[in-house]
Amino acid sequence: MASGSATSGSSGTKAVVTRFAPSPTGFLHIGGARTALFNWLFARHHGGKYLLRIEDTDRARSTDAAIEAIFDGLSWLGLNGDEEPVFQFARSERHAEVAAKLLEAGQAYRCYLTSEQLAERRQKAQDERRPFRLDSEWRDADAAQWPDDQPYVVRVKAPRDGETTIDDQVQGPITVQNRELDDFIILRSDGTPTYMLAVVVDDRDMGVTHVIRGDDHINNAFRQLVILRAMNEIEGGWEDPLYAHIPLIHGADGAKLSKRHGALGVDAYRDEMGLLPDAVFNYLLRLGWGHGDEEIISREQAVEWFDITNVNKGASRFDLAKLQNLNGHYLREASDEYLADLVLPRLVAAGYPDADKALLARAMAELKVRAKDLNDLAEGAVFLFAKRPLTMTEKAQKLLTDEARERLAAIHERLSGEPEWTLEALEANLKAMAAELELGLGKLAQPLRAALTGQTTSPGIFDVLVLLGRDESLARITAQAGEHTETQA
Repeated sequence: MASGSATSGSSGTKAVVTRFAPSPTGFLHIGGARTALFNWLFARHHGGKYLLRIEDTDRARSTDAAIEAIFDGLSWLGLNGDEEPVFQFARSERHAEVAAKLLEAGQAYRCYLTSEQLAERRQKAQDERRPFRLDSEWRDADAAQWPDDQPYVVRVKAPRDGETTIDDQVQGPITVQNRELDDFIILRSDGTPTYMLAVVVDDRDMGVTHVIRGDDHINNAFRQLVILRAMNEIEGGWEDPLYAHIPLIHGADGAKLSKRHGALGVDAYRDEMGLLPDAVFNYLLRLGWGHGDEEIISREQAVEWFDITNVNKGASRFDLAKLQNLNGHYLREASDEYLADLVLPRLVAAGYPDADKALLARAMAELKVRAKDLNDLAEGAVFLFAKRPLTMTEKAQKLLTDEARERLAAIHERLSGEPEWTLEALEANLKAMAAELELGLGKLAQPLRAALTGQTTSPGIFDVLVLLGRDESLARITAQAGEHTETQA
């Protein structure tokens, strides 16, 4: 194979095709989701196609549950592929067919070295303190020398002279001396293709023009080009893709991202943390890419502005607090009906099967003011559907002193005669009562909030009264005023 350069620049006149190709050995993690997002955006920006491929050649570790979780996470983020997904394992015969062509053309060879021989040579290189480079005597052996009764692998013939340069769209030009490349395996001894072969064949057959992936694949790119260029010599039409290797994500402390930093499956951000897909989409977009000082970026703006060359070369730092704050913004911008749909199942799961969606939607404008996620919204809405007697928090219980209960009884008497159960009427009534008693409004509102919600924090007290309605509000006040209500009566 001749040395050369995998060039890049603009997307050119050829229709752009990108792909996201996860291995289904675990859930869709946050780094994979960002890679999918960048592929989706690049394709959308250039009016091209974004494809999905499940790289399930590792049969021992690939699971149906992981495949389902990957598709579920991508769907939640709005990153479904433009065509039906490709499953790599199902294409094994095609991969083996390409290996046979390389073998026939002398671009690959059967290697009969045993694992013991390889181990011995690696040990010798280690003892001599030099890097191990495979120099198989089978590389140039004539086919007539191949034994019929011994297992073998098929290795590609890597170039030994010159250099290869990849003009990476993110990293810039990267050059490797070809002597550093090894004759890696493309077919195992059982005849199954390796990942390195399968990726090249699938990318070519899917028409992928741009390979956008993590920078931990940079070394793979040089090895994959060996196969690609060898096939181009054999039959033509195997063009180099344009590469863009994205830096990995680190934690806020600069260390490799782990679970303690928030490196969870995408499903955890949705289910456990209660985040909105648009917030996660926006946060991942800004994680290593930017457009001026813009922080809140819609999907439409992202498609218009995205350019892979603006991705940072350095690692991004994942900041969970920043993600949660961004989510708070999206909660406040979301429609009340949309949020009610998302919060209702959480309330049902928490033991409130009678939670009413219409009431929840009416309350949402007040609930979402301080909330950062769906869990906050669900917790804040519990008082709407709680049954009497309410469970009191410790702080709420402390507010309900004998003096406070007497005031609750007086509030009950006063509100029982209120003809208009509206926000304005209730506010005017209680403010007038506070003035008559020469008390700050808080002296009435604090025990009233405890009686109505069982908590010390809630939406505005007048909103609470309106949301609960006259009958339920008066019944809850009575339950806490107790004998003082009877005395007043």
